[in-house]
Amino acid sequence: MSKILLIEDDRTLFEEIRDRLSQWSFEVHGIKDFGNVIREFTTVKPDLVIIDITLPKFDGFHWCRLIRAHSNVPIIFLSSRDHPTDMVMSMQMGADDFIQKPFHFDVLIAKVQAILRRVYNYNTENTIELRTWCGASVDYAKNTVANDAGEVELTKNEMFILKVLIEHKNQIVSREKLIQYLWDDERFVSDNTLTVNVNRLRKKLGELHLGKYIETKVGQGYIALEGESS
Repeated sequence: MSKILLIEDDRTLFEEIRDRLSQWSFEVHGIKDFGNVIREFTTVKPDLVIIDITLPKFDGFHWCRLIRAHSNVPIIFLSSRDHPTDMVMSMQMGADDFIQKPFHFDVLIAKVQAILRRVYNYNTENTIELRTWCGASVDYAKNTVANDAGEVELTKNEMFILKVLIEHKNQIVSREKLIQYLWDDERFVSDNTLTVNVNRLRKKLGELHLGKYIETKVGQGYIALEGESS
């Protein structure tokens, strides 16, 4: 049974989400002290976090930042605000998905199932944990990329994107195919979410002087090059 930490201060909504997820055999935990979310996160050790942006004391972005300092656990943001920057900011901070309130519970459940299946089935079924790419060591199990310039840690989404691109190196992977790989059902995914994830991946790889090897092919998709970029 997968454990979900639901960080939501609206008690009515919390109970409704908890009841819906429990019907799918998820173990849902809430927050008692919104001033110390990290302590409860550490105690629960969830497989996935669902977090509202508007919370008492500190907002969801604050807690996402602190969670990311401890863990790469998948994170889904909820928001009743309609600011386009909220989604962009959440993705830049390492969230795996973003859901605008009000939402259909079927959409939430589909997203939760897809992320857990992608993250945890991928980790258990993957028999090749290390890959060499452009002189760097890519560790699928630890979500790290390292070379002589240092080491960077990727989120689950970023590593999955890199994995797909590396396994199709020197071939263009369409945006549609990446979305299909990542989210299983592209009806629940915005095109902008993929763009943010790829840009964040390229920025991190840039710290290792590898960003140039992930190229955007306008109107086609993305390609991971092996060797010098053309």
